[in-house]
Amino acid sequence: MGQIRLVWFLFLCLLGHKGLAKGVLGLACNWGLQSTHPLPPNIVVRLLKDNGFNKVKLFEADTGALKALGRSGIQVMVGIPNDMLASLASAVGNAEAWVKQNVSYYISTHGTDIRSVAIGNEPFLHSYKDMFVRTTLPALENIQAALIKAGLGKQVKVTIPLNADVYQTDSGLPSGGNFRPELLDLMTKIIKFLQENGGFITINIYPFLSLQADPSFPKEYAFFNNTASPLVDGSIVYTNVYDANFDTLISALEKNGFGRMPIVVGEVGWPTDGDPNGNIDNAKRFNQALISRIIQGQGSPKRRTPPDVYIFSLLDEDHKSTLPGNFERHWGIFKYDGSVKYPLDMGNGRALVPAKGVKYLAKQWCVMSPSASSSDPNTLAQSITYACENADCTSLGYGSSCGNLDAQSNASYAFNSYFQTMNQSKEACSFNNLATITNVDPSRPPCRFEIMIDTRKQKAARTPFKSSASKMEGIFAALVVVLGLVICGVH
Repeated sequence: MGQIRLVWFLFLCLLGHKGLAKGVLGLACNWGLQSTHPLPPNIVVRLLKDNGFNKVKLFEADTGALKALGRSGIQVMVGIPNDMLASLASAVGNAEAWVKQNVSYYISTHGTDIRSVAIGNEPFLHSYKDMFVRTTLPALENIQAALIKAGLGKQVKVTIPLNADVYQTDSGLPSGGNFRPELLDLMTKIIKFLQENGGFITINIYPFLSLQADPSFPKEYAFFNNTASPLVDGSIVYTNVYDANFDTLISALEKNGFGRMPIVVGEVGWPTDGDPNGNIDNAKRFNQALISRIIQGQGSPKRRTPPDVYIFSLLDEDHKSTLPGNFERHWGIFKYDGSVKYPLDMGNGRALVPAKGVKYLAKQWCVMSPSASSSDPNTLAQSITYACENADCTSLGYGSSCGNLDAQSNASYAFNSYFQTMNQSKEACSFNNLATITNVDPSRPPCRFEIMIDTRKQKAARTPFKSSASKMEGIFAALVVVLGLVICGVH
């Protein structure tokens, strides 16, 4: 019992880095847009509808997504990125302009059913070091004022998506929950403002992150259907960390006079790659149980009424930063192209339905040439590093789907990722004459050598994301592959 209490406390601290059938209340998902080759918005909306999603959260006011969602019957939460908070907080006129352009316009012109605006995204994370503490509440107040001025004050609600690190428990039990001391005054003001304006709290809960960050965390406690020892808190028994986390928030709200405050779970899910615990089996186990809870209308021990739950995420995103971990690009219940990753029962025996009408690039891949020599490991290392800095190589990491390939196949994976990201340009499969184009699929299950969606007729894709994390990923991949080639004598 003491171990579970300690683990639960560690779970709250570690968060500081950070059934789907129509008509079911609270059934929702996140639609991320950080992809080099995104699915066309109209195909994504059809994917949502085909699988019974009636609510979606966007992290930004994307024109294509908001237009495609028009008259779709899907309710929309549209987000405002953190880097816009200062501008919105500085002048109500800026907020009015944002609402006019990104809310009023889509509601009146396209019939988009925008129900809420999310101000920022986890702005009070420990890792942000108070960067957004002074701007979040003023931005919230100005957006609310702008919505009222636009005649949307009752139709469109406001919220702030928060990470679970805004609250803690000194006792190690949910009943001891309260907001972090340095945030208590600010959180009280925010919640009071939300309550007065009909808004709600949005909280992101990630059992996976506690398991990923702490080797001593009991794996079973991260899942709903588990064999973990329960956590006993007075008359309440907690069998999983999700419910314990949620009820810690409930306790924090009750202590500060907001016991009936509406809550939405803005993000919860499990990745399928990029980490030893991020795999198909774990993701299926977690998400299936999560979906079953949603379909059955199950709440937590302290709040039986189920909240809206936005599953994270709909699709994989190969353009996301890998600073938190390689798993960041693999949260989707669908692959980047809308194909099904693993079977899920969406209620009444309904299975996931893949995206329809997807157009791909040609069936060709870029692989390491059989005649390529590893006699110059520096050249090979530089080529792999370059490929992985400019494309997604996260599946090559330890514990990942392609982590057990031989060194030559790993090099081929890196080359192909870049080749596909560059729309299969012939010049993108040179790598100092180390690579060649093939029509033979080099995939070796469970490692899939992707072919990208053909987006050349869409708006030009953004420049591939380059971060310090992706650079380190590229260098590490290169060192591992070159070492393997040299040891094995591959020529």
